[in-house]
Amino acid sequence: MIRLIDHIAELSPWARRALSLAAGALVALGLPPLGAWPLAFVGLPLFLALLASGKSASWRGSFLAGWLFGLGYFAVAFHWIGFAFLVEAETYLWMMPFMLGALAGGMAIYWGLAAMAAKRLSPDGLDLVLAFAAALGLAEWLRGRLFTGFPWAVPGLLADGMGGLTQLASLIGMTGLTVVIVLWASLPYVLLSDRARGKLLAAMCIGLLMPAFWAWGEMRLASETGDMVAGVAIRIVQPNVPQEQKWREDHARAIFDQLKQLSTMATGERPDGIGGVTLLVWPESAVPFLIDESPVARAELQPMLGGRTALVTGSIRVNRDGAEAADVFNSIIVFDGDGEPAARYDKWRLVPGGEFLPLAWLLEPLGFRKVVRTPGNFTAGEGPVSILLPGGLKAALLVCYEVIFPDRLIDPADRPQIIVNVTNDGWFGRSTGPWQHLAQSRLRAIEQGLPVIRAANTGISAVIDSHGRYLHRLPLMEEGVIDSLLPAAIAPTAYGRWGDWLLLLLLVATSGSAIILKLTGGR
Repeated sequence: MIRLIDHIAELSPWARRALSLAAGALVALGLPPLGAWPLAFVGLPLFLALLASGKSASWRGSFLAGWLFGLGYFAVAFHWIGFAFLVEAETYLWMMPFMLGALAGGMAIYWGLAAMAAKRLSPDGLDLVLAFAAALGLAEWLRGRLFTGFPWAVPGLLADGMGGLTQLASLIGMTGLTVVIVLWASLPYVLLSDRARGKLLAAMCIGLLMPAFWAWGEMRLASETGDMVAGVAIRIVQPNVPQEQKWREDHARAIFDQLKQLSTMATGERPDGIGGVTLLVWPESAVPFLIDESPVARAELQPMLGGRTALVTGSIRVNRDGAEAADVFNSIIVFDGDGEPAARYDKWRLVPGGEFLPLAWLLEPLGFRKVVRTPGNFTAGEGPVSILLPGGLKAALLVCYEVIFPDRLIDPADRPQIIVNVTNDGWFGRSTGPWQHLAQSRLRAIEQGLPVIRAANTGISAVIDSHGRYLHRLPLMEEGVIDSLLPAAIAPTAYGRWGDWLLLLLLVATSGSAIILKLTGGR
């Protein structure tokens, strides 16, 4: 086995670079929907063997190895974003290689810095494994926060296919899952490279924690029956409007009528249609007009809602008050049972390249444009807030990719009873993107101990309980509705109470152990 490590050290520079790319791509195949997480137990040890060899000893060499590893990972993980450029290919297709290359390459910088830091801290063996797990965890934490943050496709998302192991998110969150999964998946490298008996024994003990935590998660799930909130019935509408039709004004009436028809249709679960439904949820920007400003739409909503059903719908909103140029918001509008606007929420985490163009002063003269067409950029809202819905239910409302952020998800001073996420993943067709988006919504439920109600234009709409169990799902690219009772919230989780403080302890323990092992030589 040790000879394999020696053989890797003798490879040519280009072969080593190709292997770094391939190792990252292997790890990315563990993300939803493929869920091939065992490949991480191949890709990570392979990368660490490349990082530990003499040719990666310099800070430049270790950074390049880590950057290529990240580039391979993010090229696979983010490939679905390319589908958005195909919707209006005549306008946007030429931008696709530049935008995807910049995104994957930019995110890979964090991994290059993590590899460089880990190599400086610990050259090889178990101490390198510990150092890299800690450094990558810190890098992923920063990736989710710096420059607006983009924590999509974190390695911790591999846990989506690991059964009860996902329940660890209730303690250490998504980034904590990244640390422990990278740590466990890297352990085979220790068996291939380290002869120190103490380090081998320590690696075996760390490895045994994985099935232990997996079993703990399964027991946590088995001990909770999943209570429902009495008297609250919800209906989620998934209209499956093709993206190329969604913003066309000549389709506005047909889309609105389709949404109303699905909202009132009889189903096996609810033969009386909308009768008895407490909360009706439509997806992001459900109609191609300003629904809160349309007297015709409000007049048609009133008989449909019947004085008893609240409608939560995604909508573009325009604020013209006292400004030379109107502010455009990607919002959620809440209508009461009489069809009158009762509350609103404005998205505050905007999508770079979609809802605003970073470095517009530089990129617009070169022909680059944001994908969502509005006059100017969208305006950001004020931040997380709990909204009191008609009927007294308190909700955290999230638009689209706001749900991928574990921090500042809800108002901690006013904990909601439910998370409602409306989205339009129609840009991404039948790619892996909608599946990854759904999996991240599931992690938010586990982290916060709150149910997630998810309405997606083309799917995947879902009802997720407070432990991350899917109670209902609608298939991707299908029209339909979900009728369900509302799952109950549970007491705030450790992560919900303390956020990333337990992650900090984990990072200190992991990096501290690497330093101790390096100083003692594993004795």
